[in-house]
Parts: sequence; structure tokens; C-alpha cells
Amino acid sequence: MAKAMAEHPHAALVRKGFEAFSRGDMDTLRGLIAGDATHHVPGDHPLSGDFKGVDSIIEMYERLGAETNGTMRAELIGVAVDGRGHAVGMTRFTAERNGKRLDDTGCIVFRIVGDKVTDLDECVEDIDKNNEFWS
Repeated sequence: MAKAMAEHPHAALVRKGFEAFSRGDMDTLRGLIAGDATHHVPGDHPLSGDFKGVDSIIEMYERLGAETNGTMRAELIGVAVDGRGHAVGMTRFTAERNGKRLDDTGCIVFRIVGDKVTDLDECVEDIDKNNEFWS
């Protein structure tokens, strides 16, 4: 029987972040994200763009929850790492808003320096569906 390998620290960091996000634990998230980090959200809608600095990122996460009346879920499907400071968290994202429902898959490419996330590049499977949902 093969011995289970310990999870790579970058995968563990991403997993911890998704767990905190799912609980709405912004204090834990704040501790995982560098003060000068940027989260890049794709699309052309009011919640897309570049959110620079941990305060701006946390405010955007709180707004996602508020805009969807707490229905938003980001289910972590898996994490891939390169061992050189990049991790990719693959997700299924579901939410309801203004009578509309979003069910899409995507990923976030994380840049990690030390034990902090410094950059989050988000990608979605259906950008048009996301634009329509958030607009």
C-alpha cells in the first residue's frame, strides 16, 4: 500500500483559504493574503476588475456574499501546484441573485511568496454567463 504523501504547503494554503471563504471567515483570509496582493476578476460587470490590496479584496468577497444573499458557494474541486510559487484552485461556483442562478466552473491561479498569496488570477468557464449574472 502506498504511503499517503503530505500535501504540498501551497496546496494546503489554497485549501485553507477556500475553507475560510466558505465559512465567511474573513479574518483567516486576511492572514493568508499579502497586504499588497491583487485579485483579478474576469469579465465586464460591476464586480469585475482588479482589486488591489487585502482590504479591497476582502470587501469584494463580502460584496459577493451580500449580492447573492449568502447563496454563493465556491466548491474546491482540486488544487494543482508547480512547486515554484504557483497553485491553481479549480472550483465549481454557484450562486443565486435577482431570480438568476449561476452554476459555472473556473479556477484561480494563485501566486504565493513565503506563506502569503500575493496575486489571484481568476478564470471562468463561461464569461458571458458570468457577465449576465453579475450585471
